[in-house]
Amino acid sequence: MRKAVFPGSFDPITLGHVDIIKRAIPLFDEIIIAIGVNASKKYMYSLEDRISFIEDTFKDIKSISVTSYEGLTAKFCKKNEAQFIIRGLRNTTDFNYEQPVAQTNFKLMDVESIFLLSSPEVSNISSSIVRDVLRNDGDISSLVPTSVK
Repeated sequence: MRKAVFPGSFDPITLGHVDIIKRAIPLFDEIIIAIGVNASKKYMYSLEDRISFIEDTFKDIKSISVTSYEGLTAKFCKKNEAQFIIRGLRNTTDFNYEQPVAQTNFKLMDVESIFLLSSPEVSNISSSIVRDVLRNDGDISSLVPTSVK
């Protein structure tokens, strides 16, 4: 069974995340969308809201589950018997950040990272851009799934 974890803060989930998840579905038997919790980070949306947004977005897909975790992603993968970490890449900056993380996860826990390139129509979207638009009373409807309020 091929099981993967798609980790992130998802504050909030964006159409970029949805793009990567939908394209990863045929590659894995099960995908755990894992919301990392960092006590020192201030989030715009509560953990409960973020879980709800994701569950609503993927409610009809049985191979997807949603949970939260603290600590190292690779340890979470091992605990949940997931062999892979899914990461989306929008640009070379993302790759330069993700490469050493992936190499460390493999070295520490033998967890392989799978990189999917964002589709061009969503490669400009990030959660931080969505939060900035929200803070400035902008319309985020073209950036997030309808579950995000």
